[in-house]
Amino acid sequence: QVQLVESGGGLVRAGGSLRLSCAVTARTASTYALGWFRQAPGKEQEFVAAISWDGSSTDYANSVKGRFAISKDTPKNTMDLQMNSLKAEDTAVYYCAAKQFVRSGVVITTPLQYDYWGQGTQVTVSS
Repeated sequence: QVQLVESGGGLVRAGGSLRLSCAVTARTASTYALGWFRQAPGKEQEFVAAISWDGSSTDYANSVKGRFAISKDTPKNTMDLQMNSLKAEDTAVYYCAAKQFVRSGVVITTPLQYDYWGQGTQVTVSS
């Protein structure tokens, strides 16, 4: 069992920055891949960024490349998403996700492959 809790969402003007954090709590020690997804009103959920268990591999949606940066702190069991140069189209509820028992170096970009999800945090970018 893995529990995920997001924080850091809020309201920001276009061009501004926000940093999202995801606290990961696992009952049993295991390796897991992590990712961020988002869903805007009336739109399907979409992949944002993903990181491997050891942090050696990352992947980003084309729409956020160069603006967002994913990172993780394994000892602290946290994952962050630094979002810069935010645009109105980045407005959405952001979710972190985890899949257990994934070997180092593997990133997962499809939501169906994830086993656990956080409750989401709202990010609103005003234009």
